[in-house]
Amino acid sequence: MAMPERAAGRSVEAEARAPARDAAARPRAVLLLACCAHFVHDGFSDILYVLLPVLAREFQLAFVQVGMIRTVYTGAMSCFQIPAGLLAERWGERRLLALGTIVTGAGFVAAGWTGGYAALLGVLLIAGLASGVQHPLSSTLVSTAYETGRRRAALGTYNFSGDLGKIAMPAAVGLATAVVGWRAASVASGLVGVIAGAAIFLVLIRLSAGARAPADAAPRAGGWGIRDGRAFGALATIGVIDSATRTPFLTLLPFVLIAKGLTTASVGLALALLFAGGAVGKFVCGLAAERIGVIRAVILTEVATAVGIVAVTWAPLPVALAVLPALGIALNGTSSVLYGTVADLVTADRRSRAYGLYYTITLAASALSPTLYGLLSDAAGVRPTLWLVAGLVLLTVPLALVLRAAVASPSGP
Repeated sequence: MAMPERAAGRSVEAEARAPARDAAARPRAVLLLACCAHFVHDGFSDILYVLLPVLAREFQLAFVQVGMIRTVYTGAMSCFQIPAGLLAERWGERRLLALGTIVTGAGFVAAGWTGGYAALLGVLLIAGLASGVQHPLSSTLVSTAYETGRRRAALGTYNFSGDLGKIAMPAAVGLATAVVGWRAASVASGLVGVIAGAAIFLVLIRLSAGARAPADAAPRAGGWGIRDGRAFGALATIGVIDSATRTPFLTLLPFVLIAKGLTTASVGLALALLFAGGAVGKFVCGLAAERIGVIRAVILTEVATAVGIVAVTWAPLPVALAVLPALGIALNGTSSVLYGTVADLVTADRRSRAYGLYYTITLAASALSPTLYGLLSDAAGVRPTLWLVAGLVLLTVPLALVLRAAVASPSGP
């Protein structure tokens, strides 16, 4: 009788461990799905960079018209961040994220069939609006799944996945364009988005994630759910400075390197070094914040960014190139730390709209800053402008100290 009793005991223990394994696996599954969504949507965004020269030839476009293609898509995506967060509170992240991904993919399918410039702008406007759902809703899904876990490390992984999409999808579309033409390549990439959207919906159903809140659990209070307005304002300002640093630096860096003697053909390699460091930074800095704390991570990355920018402008070309990967880690790494901190400062039921607000503010800074710093560069020169950028980065240090009392400890969520 002892053996059947032991067997029964092992069966009971196995049944008891199964829910624990499922509970541990579910956040990882949600994170993987959010990473796939980020991969696809960021890939679509950067596919346009590959297609712009082809579209310019196809439709006989001036440079201002080429720039308008990018502005329409990015501007539409930025404008829909907050509405996406608000709609998610009614519909749930699951439906809206899946629908947005499907419509984005359909937009690129339609782009492959357009016969003129105006029609192209129209379909990219719709695709950009639809893609605006991804950042706030995916961030909310990950934050909710890791409510009591290593949230910043998870969001760092999520952030890193977007960079992989920016590398893989444009490369695939560029190769396909050379083989079958841009129209077929655009249609094929769009079909990937449509399939991905359907898969997102089905997988989230299986994971019981991103569903619409029950009517009796719906939040009754208005507002943004921000627990600490002063801390959230400091966080958003850090995000603005961080975004307004990254974009103009990337815009002006090629001119600095060419002035040091780098050939135009080699600029792409130099940017690749920076981007490779940036991808690593998005992953590593989220992990670092879990170990050393948010404040130390923000200060460390921002001070390193300021020092790196000055070093690149002052140092001879070989040293400047050697600095770029490390500078990329700091330049992009702060964002992973900041994304996780948004969830610390808002109530769970308003998280989608708070992420929408944060992304709207930072994307607007990213869109406007190159023009402003471009005007300053025309007046004062590129190097003095980048020194000013480096100085402004250091304003994040006192702002980070404002967050000290509001954020979780390294061992916290």
